[in-house]
Amino acid sequence: MTMTYRGTTALITGASSGLGAEFARQFAARGADVVLVARREDRLAELAAALEAEFGTHATPIALDLADSDAVARLRAELDGRGIRVHSLVNNAGFGMKGAFAEADPARIAEMVQLNVAALVALTREFVPDLVRAGDGALVSIASTGAYQPCPNMAVYGATKAFVLSFTEALAYETRGSGLSVLAVSPGATRTEFFDVVGTEDAAVGRFQTTEQVVTRALRELDRANTPPSFVSGRLNALTARLVGWMPRRTTLAVSGRVLR
Repeated sequence: MTMTYRGTTALITGASSGLGAEFARQFAARGADVVLVARREDRLAELAAALEAEFGTHATPIALDLADSDAVARLRAELDGRGIRVHSLVNNAGFGMKGAFAEADPARIAEMVQLNVAALVALTREFVPDLVRAGDGALVSIASTGAYQPCPNMAVYGATKAFVLSFTEALAYETRGSGLSVLAVSPGATRTEFFDVVGTEDAAVGRFQTTEQVVTRALRELDRANTPPSFVSGRLNALTARLVGWMPRRTTLAVSGRVLR
């Protein structure tokens, strides 16, 4: 059994680069129309044109900062105005910071929580009834290997991703039997602009994967007859996450603190 792509529309956030752009490419390659949401209008327009030219599906770029308090309402109004019905949602928008919490910019912390958590929840709540009614698409949220343990020096980022993981897994249970596939994806270090925003690759743990590797695995999980509620991308990452679950919390914290110092 495989998920339905052709004749459906996928809404993808953070779509101007990285995992978001790769999700857009792979959904379009399978015949889905895509709605591309991010702040950078020029990058979105360029990607939309390339997808339409290569795959012949429709790509709609919408420049929007999801950290704005009214962003979800504006996005819904834009889609309704264009007559676009969403079957799948990929919650990819987000960013991280590295450094001691006590020294971090409070405004930047608030923006990260707003984008990584509040906007994701609001966007999911706005569209998940549509996804359930459609019954042939997916809800995908990007968590992180950092969701599986405390992350000293990336304390807020790790906590936001732990929220995303728990929230998405719970929704997978709530929507079971609806036909909607719900999946939390936890990448490790991935070649994206994430570390440009963080400011250093010192926050990376383990071997880097490509965006194609992560997204290809995600779509493979969606195509399973029984999509799991979550997965960790990369064998070593998955093993590490499993080991973390077996260790005492104090030991986990000490190891994370040494790795992320």
